Amino acid sequence: MDIQSWTFVIVGLSFALYIGIAIWSRARDTSDFYVAHGQVSPLANGLATAADWMSAASFIGMAGLISFLGRDGSVYLMGWTGGYVLLALLLAPYLRKFGKFTVPDFIGDRYYSRSARLIGVVCAIFISFTYVAGQMRGVGIVFSRFLDVSIETGVMVGMAIVFFYAVLGGMKGITYTQVAQYCVLIFAFLVPAIFISIMMTGSAIPQLGFGSTLTGEESFLLDKLDGLSQQLGFAAYTSGNKQTIDVFCITAALMVGTAGLPHVIVRFFTVPKVRDARKSAGYALLFIAVLYTSAPAVAAFARTNLIQSISEVRIDQAPEWFNNWRRTGLIEFKDKNGDGRIQYLNSERNELTIDRDIMVLANPEIAGLPNWVVGLVAAGALAAALSTAAGLLLVISSSVAHDLFKRTLRPRFTEKQELRTARIAAACAVVIAGYFGINPPAFVAQVVAFAFGLAAASFFPAIIMGIFSRRINKEGAIAGMVTGLLFTAAYILYFKFIDPGANNAAHWWLGISPEGIGTIGMLINFLVTGLVSHLTPPPPEDVRKMIDEIRLPRANAIGSYQAEA
Repeated sequence: MDIQSWTFVIVGLSFALYIGIAIWSRARDTSDFYVAHGQVSPLANGLATAADWMSAASFIGMAGLISFLGRDGSVYLMGWTGGYVLLALLLAPYLRKFGKFTVPDFIGDRYYSRSARLIGVVCAIFISFTYVAGQMRGVGIVFSRFLDVSIETGVMVGMAIVFFYAVLGGMKGITYTQVAQYCVLIFAFLVPAIFISIMMTGSAIPQLGFGSTLTGEESFLLDKLDGLSQQLGFAAYTSGNKQTIDVFCITAALMVGTAGLPHVIVRFFTVPKVRDARKSAGYALLFIAVLYTSAPAVAAFARTNLIQSISEVRIDQAPEWFNNWRRTGLIEFKDKNGDGRIQYLNSERNELTIDRDIMVLANPEIAGLPNWVVGLVAAGALAAALSTAAGLLLVISSSVAHDLFKRTLRPRFTEKQELRTARIAAACAVVIAGYFGINPPAFVAQVVAFAFGLAAASFFPAIIMGIFSRRINKEGAIAGMVTGLLFTAAYILYFKFIDPGANNAAHWWLGISPEGIGTIGMLINFLVTGLVSHLTPPPPEDVRKMIDEIRLPRANAIGSYQAEA
């Protein structure tokens, strides 16, 4: 069968599996919809958390960025992996012991304020929509290439699938769907990585192949790639161009942003006990590491094969994969000198523009792997994008229905009304997410990096100080969240949309890029929160007792469920 037929078969089977799981595990009440009744096993929750956390940015975008940026792309690898460790150690067990449904729930109760809850809702929705734009962009790219439809049509198909199992199943349906999606995405990522590693280096382990010599040559893979890059006028692959302060800020923003992402945090409310939250965090870290330790190898393999397969090739003799991706518009060729050859250079004479988001998806075709592997990668990319999109949409719907309506505007909401409102909010969110997928502001990984920066500047300080400081009060938290979010959002909007021509190191403040400005927003948040809190009255005694109970090893949960240390 050809690539399109294999893709239809594999993607169709995976979608049927997701829909079947959603029907089997559909939510029957609000507890099911928000946190799956808190009865998910640690192993299943670890798999679901890994799928929720490893979005299209991890599957498609990260290796694509590393393949073009080389060493500079490692900030995404370090930031996202380190951030999960931070989340598992500092936040997950305490938030699970708190025992409520959402992050705005914690913000509202900890800071004893409707205003704080509303700001938490705004932050959650803003962050989630920024993040979901990257997921829908990934869905559109996969469909446009492998199913031979437009990106717009592809996004709409993805919207329909997510709508079905997110709105019907809620957290219960999403959780068990994400277990299946993790299995699909990790298999799809590793199979081509192993095949290509064997072909290029003779090693069946991509992580070892990354540092091995090439088959039939004496040179190491990275030495070969450095040489190829320099011949075309690019910097050596293993060299870095980013300023040290920007590398630090991007890495830090991604780390603390991970710890502040509401759709990841809510996963720890779905397990029965606090110790189960710790176990599921450990499982998830193990499952995440499998993909993340393979990504640098995949990036190097793809970049090497790309350069060798198209450089100086006549356009009428271009490989089939090149023409396939050119039809999508994600590869553009302009014959500037009229010689009919593809000039891929780092200069004004360059004739080739390549969308970074295609590298992982095109990698099996570039390497000449069987068609079924190409279809498998398409299914894996869709699994990664849809799993995270579903989690984000649930955060948006729960923030609107539970925190905005039930806890703020309409306290007399019945459970049935709240569940219906959550589903309507999820449906509206799917439509808005689809718009962002059709009109994305940047590459997948960059869009997601903005979401992490916003989370770092808003949620993280409020959560971390809310857990570990008895002195921080509602005035400080509100002032800090608003200041951090506005500063970070304004910086990103200015350089990405208002004056994109100034988006370079010469114009950035202190040389910090929009991807890294969340770190400065976070520091401003900490400073404003601490200063305002110490100039205003301390929290009430009952709030301080609640903080102590969250941190004590064998305290009872404050919310709906009984916790065990």
